[in-house]
Amino acid sequence: MKFKHIFIASLGLGVLLQTSSCTKEYINPNAATKTEVLSSADGLMGLAVGVRREWSVGATSALYNAIVCNGLATKELTVLNTGNNTLASLEAGKGSLNGANSTMASLWTSANLVKSYAQQLIDNSNVIGDAGTKAGVEAYGLMFKAMSIGTLCQFWEQVPTEVVSSTEYIAGKRPSFKPRAAALDEAISILKQADAIIKTTPPSTIFNSKVGTDISLGNAIQALIARYSLMNGKLDDALAASNLVSPTVQSTFKYDAVNQNPVFRSGFVSNNVVGALTNFGLSGALAPEATDGRIAFYLGGTTLSKATGFFKSDLDPIPVYLLSEMTLIRAEVLARQNKLSDAIAELNKIRTKTADSFGVTAKLAAYSGAETQAAVLEEIYKQRCIELYLSGLRLDDSRRFGRPGPAETNFERNRNFFPYPNVERDNNQNNTPADPGV
Repeated sequence: MKFKHIFIASLGLGVLLQTSSCTKEYINPNAATKTEVLSSADGLMGLAVGVRREWSVGATSALYNAIVCNGLATKELTVLNTGNNTLASLEAGKGSLNGANSTMASLWTSANLVKSYAQQLIDNSNVIGDAGTKAGVEAYGLMFKAMSIGTLCQFWEQVPTEVVSSTEYIAGKRPSFKPRAAALDEAISILKQADAIIKTTPPSTIFNSKVGTDISLGNAIQALIARYSLMNGKLDDALAASNLVSPTVQSTFKYDAVNQNPVFRSGFVSNNVVGALTNFGLSGALAPEATDGRIAFYLGGTTLSKATGFFKSDLDPIPVYLLSEMTLIRAEVLARQNKLSDAIAELNKIRTKTADSFGVTAKLAAYSGAETQAAVLEEIYKQRCIELYLSGLRLDDSRRFGRPGPAETNFERNRNFFPYPNVERDNNQNNTPADPGV
């Protein structure tokens, strides 16, 4: 679906939409006012489209910067232009990365902007008379708010989850921070609230026609519950949610000539920003088998290329989640519960897959390694690294699986958690935590 309601899709040109570190109002006489946008069903559905656009379009978007920050921190990507000091410091990591890094700051800012915009959808959905349209707008806001919090938790050890209004900001209030475990719990709770809303009242036809069905709300909500529950060690919850996600229904961010795939347009098109590393950046026991079909899909048919996958053109859709992520979540949960036969059965669904609606197929033989918990978990980690390449998840995976960190020999990630951006520290000095060592 092409983006509609362009009057709001550029978010912030004509509307005061507050964030934790900005209270300025920019007036555009040709744009809808804040009151107009937030007081009608059409305005709020337009804002919902704008929320999605802020998240997924452009070089400043959360989606683009999450993929690049994660990729450079975990050796999925390498910097092609050695003169780009911002990206070079992300690739070097450790003490080279500091709060002044603009790419890292863009991830922080965009995710917090989306959280703020999403809160406005939630807070103002009561103005909508039609129950199905109200449910769609409210659930959409809840999902993006949770996704903002959950994504921040992948990179920072503490994150702000509350939204401070302009009035509160002017009065001196600043957002507080929560440890990532508590923030992830909040994200999961928000998603469960969204799930309850759409189960009681499904989104209306008008909501689906104006906002779109490229993201299947019910499935995406459960997929995110499964993802964040796994990240937070809630294994039973992760397993239960993964089983509720349809194995055939996709959820994607779609693009067109105006709203372009940001990873291709800003990262790969010029061959002068970032590129893939040999074998997905994996080595030793983690390196892909030579016959792995995902080498062709993600790396263009060789072990080294500029990367293809979901980023071959301006029009390529980017998955909100891969359907196979749910299979890998089940495999990991079962392995951690020491149900190794069941875990291997799920693992083999990934290894032996020959057909996939997204085109990601390994076409390998079934697992033949040791049937010990350590060996099976290592194979699951390897398959996550390959199957979910450039999904923005490897940094959290690397920590969760106890892979070598930045202080270790042959480290696989160059940071455990990122420092806090200066843009936050400068405007929220009392609440911003001290930076982690690495």
